[in-house]
Amino acid sequence: MSTGLIALIVIPIVLLVAIFWIVGIYNRLVALRGRYKNGFSQIEVQLQRRYDLIPNLVETAKGYMSHERETLEAVIEARNQAATSLKAAAAAPGDAAAMQGLMGAEGALAGAMGRMNVVVEAYPDLKANQNMMQLSEELTTTENKVAFSRQSFNDSVMEYNIYRKTFPPIFFAGLFGHSSDATLLEFESEKIAEAPKVSFN
Repeated sequence: MSTGLIALIVIPIVLLVAIFWIVGIYNRLVALRGRYKNGFSQIEVQLQRRYDLIPNLVETAKGYMSHERETLEAVIEARNQAATSLKAAAAAPGDAAAMQGLMGAEGALAGAMGRMNVVVEAYPDLKANQNMMQLSEELTTTENKVAFSRQSFNDSVMEYNIYRKTFPPIFFAGLFGHSSDATLLEFESEKIAEAPKVSFN
């Protein structure tokens, strides 16, 4: 068998292997991005559930906290801002600006809820209200689900970012539209339903 004939057989095989190898890299990048986007959709469901609970909590508190209108309004305003930021983040999961916006809005909501919880402590009848207790329990359960979903999302983002930077995918990632890292979602407080500890010492 002549060398020309061997080259005619080997070169197409090598090219075919290289094409399948590059397609494999592309498919893996797409699958990993799909995984973290799906992970964010789980966060979105839980955050939306929390945003739906907060107005009910405020309405229940209104009957007892008539002199705390400013605190209650701050909670609703922060909740609305967080809901708007969630929509922006859901449109671009992993995008740095969208994640920063959501993290900032969630921090403001955590602060407003924390202030409300401190005020609630001064109203024993409100704390003992069955509806308030049930809503607080649902909010706490939802917070736990948010934390679990966020951890899953961040794990998927890390896997995507690490694979994107490994050799040889790093040479092809930019060509395939994967030119930058996805951003983690980190909240200052995972438990916004939990009242902050207050000490007068």
